[in-house]
Amino acid sequence: MKILRSRMYEATKEHLRGQREKHIANAEVMLSNPVGIGEHSDVIESIVKELEQVAHYDDMLNALRNHFQ
Repeated sequence: MKILRSRMYEATKEHLRGQREKHIANAEVMLSNPVGIGEHSDVIESIVKELEQVAHYDDMLNALRNHFQ
């Protein structure tokens, strides 16, 4: 049971990290080349939304560490 818990914990942590990195990459693309993103008429708002997601996943990682490690 302890091995299963450890694997589930690690899988959850890696999932959250991956999601966070995805949103960091999206924000980096928008910051580096905002002209190349045609469907985003408000680039700043799009960057803010990506940063909100980064903060969300940071919070989830902290909660995982604080309550389940």
